[in-house]
Amino acid sequence: MVKGAARIAVVTDSTSDIPRPVAAAAGVHVMPQILIMGTRTWRDGVDIDPPAFYELLRKSSTFPSSSQASMTDFADLFRRLGEEYEGIVAVVVSSKMSGTINSAEAAAAELPELPIEVVDSRTATMQLGFIALAAARAAAGGAGLEEVAAVARDAIERSRVFFIVDTLEYLHRGGRIGTAARLFGTALNLKPVLTVSDGVVTPVAKIRSRRKALEHVYGLLDANLAGVDPARLHMAVLHVDAPQEGAELAAHVRARFSPGEIIVGETGPVVGAHVGPGTMGVAYYVEGR
Repeated sequence: MVKGAARIAVVTDSTSDIPRPVAAAAGVHVMPQILIMGTRTWRDGVDIDPPAFYELLRKSSTFPSSSQASMTDFADLFRRLGEEYEGIVAVVVSSKMSGTINSAEAAAAELPELPIEVVDSRTATMQLGFIALAAARAAAGGAGLEEVAAVARDAIERSRVFFIVDTLEYLHRGGRIGTAARLFGTALNLKPVLTVSDGVVTPVAKIRSRRKALEHVYGLLDANLAGVDPARLHMAVLHVDAPQEGAELAAHVRARFSPGEIIVGETGPVVGAHVGPGTMGVAYYVEGR
């Protein structure tokens, strides 16, 4: 281990949607999930990037799916990190959405000599991203294994994500719709506001207009972030193949909330495959005092 460097490595998976430069700067190690379309497979963010995938999605009649990274993939990564770090904290996508946590825990069990904490984030996309970033920043500050894991678990309670999908079809066919399934029968022209609650996709409001759905999201953010010091506020705006709308939403969020950190990006292929083109989302994390 390099003297003065973080003692604890932080690992997450690619459903966290952390932009690669941000992950690299924070020292977050990202395990790629597997994207599947027909007979073809890719490692999310390694073999295919969002623009290439969404171009393919527009042209293909094949519905995409995904698979979790394997136990072997996690074990290989953990072994490599074990040569540089004293321990590892792996913060992964909700166990109610994916079996990723099973792969990570099985890999940890294969390496009893290496201290590894696996944390179920109970969420996905940039809410998971902010949890991993908070943990990595604690590690960079010299925190030990238990403290880094505690920061991650605390960040779960301090973060949230809201999103709007253009259609519920992708969530429905991908099996990730959670309690929002009850909306499917009335989904004609519906632009529901969704969140992740207790690890599953959950409806917040039934909205018939995309504009009104965005206004509802702003209202939710206003209510949740009232009185929060902007310097402690981290926000992310993500879109699925909707760059113009993403830029407009980011400008609005920046002007309205003045967060100390704002991350703007395109949702990765695996998450995008499950929510569909046109999805817009806002995640936030309020840093502890």
